[in-house]
Amino acid sequence: MSDPHEDQPQNHQLARTLVWVGVAGLGAVVAFAVVRALLNRRPADPTSARIQQLIDEANHLLKTLDEQRNTA
Repeated sequence: MSDPHEDQPQNHQLARTLVWVGVAGLGAVVAFAVVRALLNRRPADPTSARIQQLIDEANHLLKTLDEQRNTA
């Protein structure tokens, strides 16, 4: 008989892998949004400036998350 707890390390590793795949996917979506925003530049207006601020903040947060992941 096999022990039901025997698969836990493998399940844990799979869960961690899926989390990082999700983080990478989120990064790809943000990068795509940034590139698309840069390609569709229009004259500056308050809404565009705010969107750019949000994109910059998201990029900063992703960079911080990546640094934390690499130090863990």
